[in-house]
Amino acid sequence: MHASLTLQYVVIGIAVLASAGYVLQSRWPAGVRRMRIACALPLVRESRPGWMRKVGKWIAPRVKPGGAGCDDGCDGCSSH
Repeated sequence: MHASLTLQYVVIGIAVLASAGYVLQSRWPAGVRRMRIACALPLVRESRPGWMRKVGKWIAPRVKPGGAGCDDGCDGCSSH
């Protein structure tokens, strides 16, 4: 019984973390982007091992095109 209860708590914890991540991403996209950049920057330095740089590149958000505006989704602008 103890193992099944622990598994149940782990599954519920994963579901709660996934929902919190979804809410953060949908309601605060600019903040999530800044947080991902802050986490990825120390990992992609040249002095880090290769596996750590790969993790940093995986965490880092995609690069926005130079002329990105509000037509490509919410980027935190306050034009409306």
